[in-house]
Formats: sequence, structure tokens, C-alpha cells
Amino acid sequence: MASSAKSSIAPSDLESFTSHLHSSKHILALLGAGLSASSGLPTFRGAGGLWRSHNAISLATPEAFTTDPALVWQFYSYRRHMALRARPNRAHYALAELARRKEGFLTLSQNVDGLSQRANHPRDKLHLLHGSLFDVRCTSFYCNYAEQDVFTDPIVPALAIPKEGAQPAPSATDKTGAEATKSLYSAMKQSNTTDSAAPSSPSEELDISDESIPIPDITLQDLPHCPKCTSGLLRPGVVWFGEMLPSDTINAIDDFITNAPKIDLIFVIGTSAKVYPAAGYVDHARKKGARVAVINMDRGDAKGLMKGDWFFQGDAGVVVPEILRSVIGEIGEAGR
Repeated sequence: MASSAKSSIAPSDLESFTSHLHSSKHILALLGAGLSASSGLPTFRGAGGLWRSHNAISLATPEAFTTDPALVWQFYSYRRHMALRARPNRAHYALAELARRKEGFLTLSQNVDGLSQRANHPRDKLHLLHGSLFDVRCTSFYCNYAEQDVFTDPIVPALAIPKEGAQPAPSATDKTGAEATKSLYSAMKQSNTTDSAAPSSPSEELDISDESIPIPDITLQDLPHCPKCTSGLLRPGVVWFGEMLPSDTINAIDDFITNAPKIDLIFVIGTSAKVYPAAGYVDHARKKGARVAVINMDRGDAKGLMKGDWFFQGDAGVVVPEILRSVIGEIGEAGR
């Protein structure tokens, strides 16, 4: 979903920023959820933060996965599915193109939605602070299997989003739910076979974020398993609450700032420059001479900026391609 919003950047701000951008050799970008807002992704941290009857944050813990891996996988499979229905917006493509044009440009994203990767942002210049919905790794202590950018949807057949008409039929004798689950899968399979020539329509899918919509019981055997050790369960490659942020990512950004003779520019896009970790990186970059460019919808994020910094208010999907145009050229809805 592309944004149709228009920006109103002051010509003097655009001119001074463009001049500095052209001369900048070492640039860091910090990305937050606001970058993907115009791609239409839902968030589970506002509006009560509920998925079905569950607090979404409570599902994002190692303890939740240990207790009920099927429920946690259903939650993350839904999030994967919704992210794949969204499309990278022009800002994702613009930043990917800047990474190809500027050798000393590095990006740190707090987003797990995979949109930067799908916009072909060079992976050696993209670091993910919170991991990705589309990365997986084995949970077995003795196995080190991990894989990036697994965009298969569903990741296993049991996690397919149920469609209209695929409802469990109650059994007169079985009270365990096993027969109902079998009937649901049978109906889903029949529906997929019947309509295989027709493209899947989102309107046919049931909204399993609604707790009134039944979801099947899924056995451990039907969840994603490790192809290397074959016995371990795979888990989503996101950083859950209570887990450490990836040290290789932290070290890569710290080394980039520390080893550069000077940081010329730091972008803060779709996140607040006043909240950590962005605030810490802004301070670190300032000490190396960086000027700050904040792109956000919230005018409150202009506070704390210094003389020589920039605040561009508006939809990142519109603003970012505009302020980078002089370096990267014109960016369309699907990239170049």
C-alpha cells in the first residue's frame, strides 16, 4: 500500500540538506516502525496490543514459546503473513538505492517486518536490532542451524491462514478436538484444490486475530522443525523480551561509528531521536561530528535538535525519496 500523502519541505531546508548529503562520506540511518507505516502494517503495541485475547507482548517471550510453541507460532505466522501482504514503500527502495550509491552508508533497523530486505537493501549494509520475522533458528542446544529471509508463507502447511468455508465440523463422539481439527484441514485442502486456478484473495481469509474465529489445535509434529538436526523446533528469529540484543549487530554499529574518522550524517527515520537506542547512537554520532536529520510524523521529535540539524515532518514513504532524490534519482512505487 503506497501513501498518497505529499510533503511540504521548505526549499531552504532541502537545499542545505542536499548540499550536506552530497559531501557526506560516512552516514548512519536508524529506522523505526514509522518507516513502514505507509506500507499498511498493523502494530500490536498500540490499541491495547491484543492478538485474539492475548497480550501480544506476552507472546513475545522465550517462556511463552516453551509453554505453548503452537500458539506462539500461530501468532508469528499471522504477523509474517500480514507483512508479506504489505509492500515495501518508496522510502525502503530509496534507502536501498542510497546504500548502493554511498559506500560509507550503514543502516540499523528496529523493524522485524522484512520490508527492507524485500526492497533489496544490501544485506552487508543492513543490520537488524530486533531480528526478523523471516529469520529462523533451531532451539536445540546442540544445533546451530539458522537461516535468513525465509519468505515461504505459510512456513509449514499447518500454519496456513484458514479461509472462508473451512470450518471445523463438530463430532458427536470425539471430545478432544482431534476430529474437528482434521475436518478443518480437510476443508482447507478441498478449498485450495477447488480454487487452485484462482489467485488467493485476502477477503477469503479468516481474521484469526479475532478471538471469535476458531483456530485449529496444532501438534508439535506439525510445527516448523530443523532441517539439519531434524528433531529441534525452529523458532522465529526475532529478539524476544528478556533476551539480549544481538552482539554482532551492536558491535558492527559501534565499530562503524568508532572507526570512522568522522560521521557526517545520521538519519532518524520513523522513530524518536529522544528514546534509546536511537538517542544513544545520536549522541555517539554527534561526538564524531554528525549532523542529524529526523524524519517523522510527530513534530515533538523536533525538540532537542541543534543548529544545523534538520527535521522533516511527514510520511517517511514520501519524504525520504524526496530528500534523497538528488543522489539516487527518481524512485517509483516498486523501486527503480
